[in-house]
Amino acid sequence: MLLSDVVDASRRIGATSSRIAKRTVIADAIRSARTGPEAELAALFLSGTLRQRRTGIGWRSLATVPIPAAEATLTISEVDHALQVMSELSGPGSTTRRREHLDSLFGRATGPEQRFLRGLITGEIRQGALDGVLLDALADAFDVPAARVRRAAMLGASSAAVARALTEDGISGLDHFALTPGRPVRPMLAASAPDVATALETRSGEVAVDGKLDGIRVQAHLVTGDDGVRSVTVFTRSLDDITHRLPEVVEAVEGLPLTAAILDGEALVFRAGRPVPFQDSAARTASSGDVALLRQQWPLTVLFFDALHLDGRDLIDRPARERFAALEKVAQAYLVPRIVTTDPARVQQFADEMIAAGHEGIIIKDLESEYAAGRRGAGWVKVKPRHTLDLVVLAVEWGSGRRTGLLSNIHLGARDPSTGGFVMLGKTFKGMTDEMLTWQTRRFLELERSRSRYAVHLRPEQVVEIAFDGLQRSRRYPGGVALRFARVVRYRDDKTAADADTIDTVLDLARRTGLLDPL
Repeated sequence: MLLSDVVDASRRIGATSSRIAKRTVIADAIRSARTGPEAELAALFLSGTLRQRRTGIGWRSLATVPIPAAEATLTISEVDHALQVMSELSGPGSTTRRREHLDSLFGRATGPEQRFLRGLITGEIRQGALDGVLLDALADAFDVPAARVRRAAMLGASSAAVARALTEDGISGLDHFALTPGRPVRPMLAASAPDVATALETRSGEVAVDGKLDGIRVQAHLVTGDDGVRSVTVFTRSLDDITHRLPEVVEAVEGLPLTAAILDGEALVFRAGRPVPFQDSAARTASSGDVALLRQQWPLTVLFFDALHLDGRDLIDRPARERFAALEKVAQAYLVPRIVTTDPARVQQFADEMIAAGHEGIIIKDLESEYAAGRRGAGWVKVKPRHTLDLVVLAVEWGSGRRTGLLSNIHLGARDPSTGGFVMLGKTFKGMTDEMLTWQTRRFLELERSRSRYAVHLRPEQVVEIAFDGLQRSRRYPGGVALRFARVVRYRDDKTAADADTIDTVLDLARRTGLLDPL
């Protein structure tokens, strides 16, 4: 399958806002794959991902590439092979060899293919081919029930793997995907509500209310072999195997009175009984350094909130009430804070208690819901305080895909009273409606001061209200902190830049949350 076919499909996907039209384009592209591996790669590329999690190729390497080829001859299999070779290079001379392979790959690509590859490698493919659209497209392409495709993707952890199975074996290929300890399962996700009252609007009976811990989502699998040897594997939310980094989780699961299990939970670091900032827990689980030393400095605690399988019994399709009860019997010492109640006032009180204890908020869970992996359904609804700041737009980047020709990704700055300037805190393209994109393109071109290859730099006049989930330390930005999950609420034409929030306000929030405490 030629890369140009995938690039053309990506262009057509990005050019429409219609979910049905996107689905049709993807289905046609997958059907045109001649083999299972080609179908798998096409599905990956159209969802903006690579089989290789890391390639060793950064923005700087992509700044200069060979002159584009005149004719499209490059196949997606050749692209995948080249990226795999580059991802495996290491040691002395690897940078030079990677550069040679990169130039060889891009030298065979046409102009549109080069632009697509650059976005694919950097994770900047934003054509709107989200996973749900891809799964619906697979159902259309092979004329199979969408529910079966979704369940296979849930249990097989990969939509691309489902595309391969359907191409090779048709609907019978979906039978290969089953709940199996040792094989990761897509995690269930929570929808959001702005407050407790909204989250409880459609609920009348008992609900479980969990503390929302700001840690690393972990899925722990216990398997006992025929020889009686027990082994534990720990996966992240993105289904990476990080078992060797989390000996505390391994030991906790090994100590449970079980022979087989799939448990869902959070791993985080506590100091003096309070959780450390997310960034520190994340750094502990992401580090590949001396695990024994890291464990001594940043000891992890694991707390579980769900059980998908226990000792040969699949629970994934059972009501949450039953799953939670089964978990409590075997892991009493490792449970998240939880209450079960019918009283909205008690839910609010519990939410206040969790926030006071340093946690993010709460998750309200329907006790009759099944484990709906990979989707943000109504079964779980998270409620956490929303921070907002009025910031100034310092620059803006041109959009891609459906946003081509529009100014999209905005650079956000807080006012610095000591200098009269602004301190950048991050970027976002989230929360923008089509009307907002049209308006801000016109507005920002009026404020243009200069421009570079990717961005238009502005006079610092436009104030925007930004919602965000928290802060994290940053070496990239001069203030030392950056916004987490920033999104646009509205543009504030009633405020001038002199009314924007200051960097002192931001740093005060960081100190109150313990973010700027010394490591």
